[in-house]
Amino acid sequence: MDRIRCDTKKQHPPLLSHVKLYALTSQVINGEMQFYARAKHFYRDVPATEEGMMGDYIELSNTDVESSREFLRKFVGGVGKAGTNRALDCGSGIGRISKHVLLPVFKSVELVDMMENFLAEVPNYLQGKEDRVEMYYCKSLQEFTPAPQRYDVIWIQWVSGYLTDKDLLEFLIRCQNGLKANGVIILKDNVAREGCTLDCLDSSVIRDLNILHSLIEMSGLTILREERQEGFPEQCVPVWMLAMQKGPGHS
Repeated sequence: MDRIRCDTKKQHPPLLSHVKLYALTSQVINGEMQFYARAKHFYRDVPATEEGMMGDYIELSNTDVESSREFLRKFVGGVGKAGTNRALDCGSGIGRISKHVLLPVFKSVELVDMMENFLAEVPNYLQGKEDRVEMYYCKSLQEFTPAPQRYDVIWIQWVSGYLTDKDLLEFLIRCQNGLKANGVIILKDNVAREGCTLDCLDSSVIRDLNILHSLIEMSGLTILREERQEGFPEQCVPVWMLAMQKGPGHS
């Protein structure tokens, strides 16, 4: 579920960055169940196309893909790096990331998304590569648990904002258990310049790097590298890529 944001849209005022985690999103979310229900309602009207996945910013897809490929190459396919057997595409939509970023590197992929119609379009969209999809999971990430020690890379793009702080933290913890030896989690998402803002249109939150860092630290993950996406228009909300691995003492 890809969503590029523009700073010119109306947003709620940023919250103070020292606001206690867990309380943070509850201050901008009017009820957790409604927060999740509104997001699902929004995506019922989004077409199962690449244009739909990019939220009317289709012209930025190639720039996004090239940066993601380059970032991924830093962490796979070498001594002490992640293997290239299997990747998990979280919030996959119709499989844009799987097609352009993951399948050129990994032998197989698995996709998880809450929208059944998006997953149903994946075989058509992959154009001959659909036989390398091992599994489809039609679930929201707050309800999904990756199988233990199964994935070399877990890719989470433009979907972490659809989770509350508590659910994102718990999902990152579950993802750690899904990694193979040397496995890596890559999170790519819109990042607020300060605090946390709510997008009422699709019912998601945009966190700043300090908040993301806090959640990642609490999960026990270690950040290997982080980079800002280059080549997007200045009016777009900044997009960052973060590569993470199990921290010391986390088996």
